[in-house]
Amino acid sequence: MGPSAGVVPAALRVGTSPAAVVFARVRGGGPVTRDVLVESANLSAATVNRQVHALLEAGLVVERPDLVDGGGIGRPKVPLTLNHDGLAVAAMHIGARRTLLAIADLSGRTVHSHAVRTPTGAADAAVAELAGALAELVGRFSGRRFLWAGVAVGGDVDETTGTVDHPILGWRGAPVGAIVGATLGLPVSVCEHVQAMAAAELVLAPSLSAGRSSMYWYARETVGMALTLDGQVHVPSTGAGTVAHVPVQAPHFADVPGPVGLQQVIGSAALEAAATRTGFAPSSSTLLDERARALGEAIAAIGDAINPDTIIVAGDAFADHPRGLAPVQAAFDAARHLPHRLELTPTQFGLSVQEAAAVVVAASVIYADPLLALAG
Repeated sequence: MGPSAGVVPAALRVGTSPAAVVFARVRGGGPVTRDVLVESANLSAATVNRQVHALLEAGLVVERPDLVDGGGIGRPKVPLTLNHDGLAVAAMHIGARRTLLAIADLSGRTVHSHAVRTPTGAADAAVAELAGALAELVGRFSGRRFLWAGVAVGGDVDETTGTVDHPILGWRGAPVGAIVGATLGLPVSVCEHVQAMAAAELVLAPSLSAGRSSMYWYARETVGMALTLDGQVHVPSTGAGTVAHVPVQAPHFADVPGPVGLQQVIGSAALEAAATRTGFAPSSSTLLDERARALGEAIAAIGDAINPDTIIVAGDAFADHPRGLAPVQAAFDAARHLPHRLELTPTQFGLSVQEAAAVVVAASVIYADPLLALAG
């Protein structure tokens, strides 16, 4: 029996239960044998065998006798892999202008994705249209059993009810989780998108250490920040915080003299307004340099207070400068007050960061405790 449809808060963390640890090792290292799992998972052979048996029974993991090394000495050891072809999750990233729809297997690998224009107008109708588009995409993969749906979205997200306030889209109390869950007939998790992006780096990108602290910044049409501490994305009970108001000096983006909020230098509309006001082209070095400096100084101000081990950045505001991340790094270095140097690290997902955010929301509860997730 699988989980029933409904809204379930995303689990933006590295799973620590024995089942989660074994599942993660198979997900990251398969095909893998039981004896290798015992060594890599730091669990007893008996514990690993119990978890493997339960994961096989749940259909999350499959044995691959066709991959047995026939030339080995002693009893053959049957490798294990994820059930890549039989199971899937459905994911959606709702952006201010476009929405990304994706289907992924349990490794987090995207099987298919495409973008549609985010509908304008009444929230319920817009969400229903997007949910219908995702359901149509799910229907193309009728040979797979879908376990979960996930939605990453900007604005203020109530992860318990799946409702969203999105000022840019004009949504207030939009029942995103209820509509998507009912349309797809699946359990659904809804998460603030910058927190989801931070979780993707933590859960889908194996090179990052779960024990480190990191600060994640995203800047495209909006700007946001999330924190990861000890293998878990910090999700306040009152919702995500904001860095949109952080004061920066950006005179070409200001209507009046003095500092402006960071959000006022982020996004295509801000660039167009500054270009109209000043006569510079939106792609001019004058405006892009000023935006890069504002970003670097804002990150330094927050970074000095938090002092994370890693700072990860993503979004067009970081990537679109002709000299890449260098001017943001230079401004960050100049504004930083702590003695040790810290390199700003680009996201490992590049242009696919929104896709990764949506997929990790759809898979996060399964990753955190796969057997409990599927028990319903």
